[in-house]
Amino acid sequence: MFKEIYDYRELLKSNIKKEIRGKYKASFLGVLWSFVNPLLQVLVYAIVFPYLIGNQVDNYVVYLITGIIPWTFFHTAINTCGTCIKNNAGIIKKVYFPRIILPLSAILSGLINFFISCLIILIFCVVFGVGISWHIIFVPLIAIIQAVYSFGIGTALGACDAYVQDLEYIVNFILQLAFYGSPIVYEISRFSSAGMLATLIRLNPFTQIINAYRDCFLYHQVPDFEALGILSLIALAVAMIGTLIFNKLEKGFAEQF
Repeated sequence: MFKEIYDYRELLKSNIKKEIRGKYKASFLGVLWSFVNPLLQVLVYAIVFPYLIGNQVDNYVVYLITGIIPWTFFHTAINTCGTCIKNNAGIIKKVYFPRIILPLSAILSGLINFFISCLIILIFCVVFGVGISWHIIFVPLIAIIQAVYSFGIGTALGACDAYVQDLEYIVNFILQLAFYGSPIVYEISRFSSAGMLATLIRLNPFTQIINAYRDCFLYHQVPDFEALGILSLIALAVAMIGTLIFNKLEKGFAEQF
C-alpha cells in the first residue's frame, strides 16, 4: 500500500491541491471561510453559553477558539473522508489508482488548513492577553496524532458509505453528540459529580486532544505526554483498523455506483 501511494504521489499532491482550492471555489469569500466559520461559531458560543451555564472559565474566548478550531478540523476531515468514495464514483469506475489516496488527501488537506487556522488562535492569544509561549512547538505533534486518528475513522466510514447510502446522516448525528461530549464550550470540572457521564467525557479521545492544545496555547505548559502516548497508540490502532476495513471493501466500490 505504501509503495502504491509513493508511486502515485503526484496524484496525491494534485488531490490535496484540489481539496484546498476547490472547497470554497464558488463562494465569494473563498478560502477566507476557513477563518470565518470558526470565528462565527466562537462569536455565538461566547455570547450564548455564559448566560446558559455561567462563565466560570478564565479567558473564555481563547478557551473556545482552542477547542472549536481543532474540532472543525476533525469534523471536516470525517465528513470529507466519509463521502470521498461516493463523490468520486465516476473516476473510480473508469481509472485505476490506489483508492486510499482519496481519504488520505482529504486528511492532509484538512491538516494544512488546520495549520493555517492556528494563526487565528495565535491572534486571539495576543489580542486577549494570553500571550504566546514556546510550548506551541508541540502543536504539530498533537495535530499529527489527531490526523492519524481522524484518518482511521474517516477511512472506515468512507468505505462503508459506498455500501450504506444513509451513513453520512448517521455520522452527522454522532458528530453532533461528540461535540457536546467533548469539553469544547464547557469545562469538564462542571461534570465532576455527574458519575458515568463525567467518566465518558474523560475517556473521550478528543478530550485529551483538546486538553493538549490548550496546554500549549492557553496554559503555556508542556502537554501530558503520558496521555499523548496512549492517544498515539489509540490513533495508530484506529488507523490500522480503518485501513483494513477500507482494503476489504474497496474491491466492490465500482459495483456500488
